[in-house]
Amino acid sequence: MKTIFRNALVISDGISKEADVLVVNDKIEKIAPSIATHADAEVNCEGLWMMPGIIDDQVHFREPGLTHKANIHSESRAAVAGGTTTFFEMPNTKPAALTQELLQDKYDIAAASSFANYSFFMGASNDNLEEVLKTDGKQVCGVKIFMGSSTGKMLVDNRTALESLFKEVPLLIATHCEDEETIKQNIEFYTKEFGDQLDASYHPIIRNATGCLLSSSLAVDLAKRYNTRLHILHISTQDEIDLFTNDIPLSEKRITSEVCVHHLYFDAEQYAQLGNKIKCNPAIKEKVNKEALFQALLDDRLDIIATDHAPHTIEEKSKPFMQAPSGLPLVQHSLHIMLDFYHRGMITKERIIEKMCHAPAECFHVEDRGYIREGNFADLVLVDPTKNYTIDKSNIAYKCGWSPLEGKTFKGSVKSTYVNGYKVYDEGQYFEHGHGQRCSFDIPS
Repeated sequence: MKTIFRNALVISDGISKEADVLVVNDKIEKIAPSIATHADAEVNCEGLWMMPGIIDDQVHFREPGLTHKANIHSESRAAVAGGTTTFFEMPNTKPAALTQELLQDKYDIAAASSFANYSFFMGASNDNLEEVLKTDGKQVCGVKIFMGSSTGKMLVDNRTALESLFKEVPLLIATHCEDEETIKQNIEFYTKEFGDQLDASYHPIIRNATGCLLSSSLAVDLAKRYNTRLHILHISTQDEIDLFTNDIPLSEKRITSEVCVHHLYFDAEQYAQLGNKIKCNPAIKEKVNKEALFQALLDDRLDIIATDHAPHTIEEKSKPFMQAPSGLPLVQHSLHIMLDFYHRGMITKERIIEKMCHAPAECFHVEDRGYIREGNFADLVLVDPTKNYTIDKSNIAYKCGWSPLEGKTFKGSVKSTYVNGYKVYDEGQYFEHGHGQRCSFDIPS
């Protein structure tokens, strides 16, 4: 199958250029100002951007065990509608992916149902080091350690177990960093003080910057001590930024970082309006934090933009603050948020692609994805940068059926998404799933 994309503004490798792109089966064969050859199909891209598919390195798709909220089929469908063609999913499902058998079960589900490419983190606990060490780094994106709250048995709060993981695991370790003791003390104090009067505005006070910094600092200290390949997820405070460096290329960093779109877009003032809908861990905090995070993203102390997509039903989110679960659905709309920043003159389109596509590919050593290059897989997204798009229930693809962004109109919208050369989404229409592939990783020796 040969497809030629004509007259696209191709954005990759830090530059934007008008070009034709020839795709043969699942790979990009040629990129040139003009391509004269027979093709089975031609796509007119005049006026459109062509970008590599987004690689979202942190999502929760809830399968198995929590499929009343979401599943791999529904959330990967939402992902491709937003230009995300590859996702790395977290292990805190039910049962949690704490054995190689349970991890493989998730790969089997994705192989049968995913619209997008996929990988799944192996989960760590206080007592499964032997299983973690069986993980094949060429076939699995990394190992996830919850150094803060999680569901089930996934909180690693035993210092000996934590040190063993950092010392012995040769793969990338991704961490959720919040100090559990700080959170417990704050919950006890504020519950005693305010009881039923607690609402979402207390969330960044209970899960405060101190707790984030304590845990992130510990992770960095352990990584430096054992030369661990560490990636800290969803940095949410200005205090943590100094833990990271920008004086060497991303490819040479042993310690890397991620910031999520909701920590760039929302701030604590919006709890009054959105309440539990923006309750997440780590918490969305005061405005000064999102401003500092954005600057650190631009100066390369923060490496990757992701979502931490974590859907819950609206009924669950409508419970009283202390009973409502943390997490919000975002994978369909992360690019809309970043395009909003682009149209406000805060970031260039090339930098958006760097942080959402190139950097995850580099950080995780994803083979042949994340760039528009000859020989790479044809994970391609066509974006109309001027088309207005209003988020409402009629176009939300999440199984949970809601978004904290409902009613907002964004400038710029995904027109079409191609996964491994196949069109899986086009202007609100979805096509056959099953073209997503399991990612492979070219890990350093």
